[in-house]
Amino acid sequence: MSKSLKLVVNNTYKKIDENNFFEKKELKTILDLYAKMVSEGSWKDYGLNISNKQVGFSVFKNAAENAMYKICKNFKPTNTNLKYLIIDSRGKILKNSHDLVFLIKNTNWKKL
Repeated sequence: MSKSLKLVVNNTYKKIDENNFFEKKELKTILDLYAKMVSEGSWKDYGLNISNKQVGFSVFKNAAENAMYKICKNFKPTNTNLKYLIIDSRGKILKNSHDLVFLIKNTNWKKL
């Protein structure tokens, strides 16, 4: 049995290339952070943005607002430190690293 992720867009299936998404370990790291922040009452909702250049995990304080932050993975970064990014609602890069775990653990989410 083949395991593949399928994205439903306009009621049609579009297969996503495995290399164009978060790996299982990366997604677990992000979802662990998300669960912690939800339990603290800081975050309320999330969304995933997928393009051929990057995948992003957007975080919302309220579902009706713009995303507070976006944790992104660039597929072809121009610099190794630009592989993982934390971007604010205006698109400004707040933090970047070549290692997702390092980036998440060394970010003060309350002061960000």
